[in-house]
Amino acid sequence: MAVTEIDQRTWEEKLRKMEELWDSLSREEVSLEWPSWHEDALKETAARYESGQEQPLDWAEAKRQLRKRVE
Repeated sequence: MAVTEIDQRTWEEKLRKMEELWDSLSREEVSLEWPSWHEDALKETAARYESGQEQPLDWAEAKRQLRKRVE
């Protein structure tokens, strides 16, 4: 389905197709390779959170901060 076709769908149709796609992907037995640094980065973030140096943000605030970084 092309992007122009997707744009013409209703919100409900888009959501239904997205759910169908997710269901299809989740049934597949695919092993994804993660970058070697990924586990280390997750451990570092967890350690900062546990020590009180890292605070969770809601998604809206996280997006605001990320956009501010690239301006």
